[in-house]
Amino acid sequence: MSGIILRGKDAAAHAAGFNSWPTLKTQGVTVVELSDDFTRTVLRMDVTDENANYMGTAFGGSLFSMLDPFLVVMTINQLGPDYVVWDKAAEIEFVAPGVGSVHATIEMPEETVAEMREAAAGGKKVLRWFEVPITADDGSVVANVRRQLYVRERRKDA
Repeated sequence: MSGIILRGKDAAAHAAGFNSWPTLKTQGVTVVELSDDFTRTVLRMDVTDENANYMGTAFGGSLFSMLDPFLVVMTINQLGPDYVVWDKAAEIEFVAPGVGSVHATIEMPEETVAEMREAAAGGKKVLRWFEVPITADDGSVVANVRRQLYVRERRKDA
């Protein structure tokens, strides 16, 4: 991903990088919105022959990967370079077949990031779960995704 997704606070450059990144592009994932303060990301995935399953609905792996980098990117861009942020765990519950387009809105409020910063003070490891529904055009839930982030202050000797 080096050279495609920029480090730093330029949300527009991040969105453009994600929209041209083959890993997401081939899945049909589009960043519709990425707020300048990295508190909100809106995603869309159009279900096509390239990302549909045998039954013609959204392939589960595509739904799962739709959210993959965004919680980490949103969090690290708010916390800054003195922190390490990784995905620790993830799970998905399939609720209904995805057809047409599916959507997800990821919220990472400043207050939540401040709580993680405070919990990580002094080098403590923070594990926090986030839940994001993936919905159909009509707003009905297609899948519920849970992702756990690992957050820690960067070691000064590293």
